[in-house]
Amino acid sequence: MRRRTSARLFVTLVAGSLLASACAGDDDDTAAASATAPPVSSTATTAPATTVPATTAPAVPATTAPATTQPPPATAPPSTAPAGRDLTAIDPIVSEFVADNGLNGAGVVVVDREDGIVHQGYWGEFSADRVSLIASSSKMITAGVMMRLHDDGVIDIDATVVDTVEWAMSNPEITIAQLVSNSSGLPGLTSDDASTAHVCQFFANTEIEQCSAEAFETPNDDDAVIPPDTEFRYGGVQWQIAGGIAETVTGMTWDELIQEIYIEPCGVDSLGYNNHWLAAGGFDYPVDLDPADQTPTENPHMEGGAYITAPDYAQLLLMHLRGGECPNGQVMSAEAIARTHEDRVLAEYGDAGPSNPGYGMGWWVDRETGQISDAGAYGSVPWLDLEDGYGVYLVVEADSGVGNRLAQLLNPVVEAAMTAGG
Repeated sequence: MRRRTSARLFVTLVAGSLLASACAGDDDDTAAASATAPPVSSTATTAPATTVPATTAPAVPATTAPATTQPPPATAPPSTAPAGRDLTAIDPIVSEFVADNGLNGAGVVVVDREDGIVHQGYWGEFSADRVSLIASSSKMITAGVMMRLHDDGVIDIDATVVDTVEWAMSNPEITIAQLVSNSSGLPGLTSDDASTAHVCQFFANTEIEQCSAEAFETPNDDDAVIPPDTEFRYGGVQWQIAGGIAETVTGMTWDELIQEIYIEPCGVDSLGYNNHWLAAGGFDYPVDLDPADQTPTENPHMEGGAYITAPDYAQLLLMHLRGGECPNGQVMSAEAIARTHEDRVLAEYGDAGPSNPGYGMGWWVDRETGQISDAGAYGSVPWLDLEDGYGVYLVVEADSGVGNRLAQLLNPVVEAAMTAGG
């Protein structure tokens, strides 16, 4: 086991702050979004605030939940942690944080490669059955679909898009792996020069293959497109294009793919995707939107549209720790799983931002600690310690800054407990 001088999750900050700043509708909203995500270490740098034109993101006023007096924390299910692991320190930290920040609650699940779920706790309105929107914590799930199709020989993750689907003729150098590692060279969420064709990624009333073809083929972004694997551009329509490829090559809908690839083998019945961004009204958690009660769409949002319960997301973390295996079957090969975790950005062209984080396929890579993470703009923070064989799923319904601050507090506590005696 390695010893660390500090435990940090700065890569989750980068993901959250990029997503929040990219989709603010005006200068005030942008400043507010950036202010919620302070650096979590001296090397972390919050992405510069940028204002995206209304044509490239929903320009709807953000809504936030009013601070209210919180009900007593829900009783956490008994911990199943093996002897010698004391995770009880999690509970007072979260209780105090929920109260101090006026949150409606929180959920935390800790998993171990060998022992499964070893601790879970819920506070306020949260329970094991609560379904939450998870924004960018969707990315590792989406990337996993593409790797499963690679395993099955349906696609070659390293093949170009134009060699994979008939509707693609432009951008002949872009590969599928580049799409799901934010490395395609297409404008990302923080780009202010994306084509109006890219805005279709936010619309629930269109179809994903149509949106993908329009965004990939439009000449209106030619001046903004750069060669792939030369610059990290977080998020954007490149993820939607990946989903369009998946539907095209399989002839299945995204819902059907999620059912077959994740829900059946892993039993994660709460997992689903939708496209809620216009209804959400901003990048604070949409308090009046029930994730499971959304109108079905043929254009689910690939990089940020998933919803799920905390225990079900924890099962997906276990699947990543166990080489792609779930109780009812193999989701993807161990080789495919490992590849999503690898720092692809470092191997191909450098780093993923001013704080020098790495990125794989759906996972941020902390190059100092080796931890990987996939934080979302609504406050969900999943992370894995692959060497020591454990993971954590933290969920609040707020924003990325709030979620990352709580993750900062929990990360060293969980690490100490999970590596005790190692």
